[in-house]
Amino acid sequence: MLHIQEAIVVEGRYDKNTLSQVVDTVILETAGFGVFKNQELVALLRRLAEERGLIVLTDSDGAGFLIRSRLKSALPQDKVKHAYIPDVYGKERRKRAPGKEGKLGVEGMSPAVLEEVLRRAGATFLEEPANGSAPKEAITKADLYLLGLTGTPDSARRRGALLRHLDLPEHMSTNALLPVLNALYDREAFLEEAESWM
Repeated sequence: MLHIQEAIVVEGRYDKNTLSQVVDTVILETAGFGVFKNQELVALLRRLAEERGLIVLTDSDGAGFLIRSRLKSALPQDKVKHAYIPDVYGKERRKRAPGKEGKLGVEGMSPAVLEEVLRRAGATFLEEPANGSAPKEAITKADLYLLGLTGTPDSARRRGALLRHLDLPEHMSTNALLPVLNALYDREAFLEEAESWM
């Protein structure tokens, strides 16, 4: 069992059940689109974000990104981390048919994948010593532009190739991609590795 400082918010009870078998932290549910009307839940999420940090972990389908977008606009961005599960096609065991987009949700991910996406998001694992190294240089939107990942006629195709290479969801926007890249790489390592992808 992994002990994480941040609280985690997921879409539903099956996601919560799967995640609670991997991590020991506060896990809350949005009740799907219920978070759109539930101001008490939003207030609680805001408070948890301020006090201990919050990780948003939704499915990689369109509905998951809509919920994530709502939470992004309602919560303090400097206190919230975003974890993204990869696009894996299939269906969860409890369901008769796959979802609308045919992708597995959080509940269909293995413990190893869930740990990896939390690490990518920058979760604070309490069992591990704090990293005392110097802060790394951040990747910027200008870097993405120079690599042709944004602002060019071919940028959507190039960004899609990068998302597939990094095993990230296809719905991820440039704005969502940037903090993920900064959690995974320092600027120099990313620019070097990007040469091999392009």
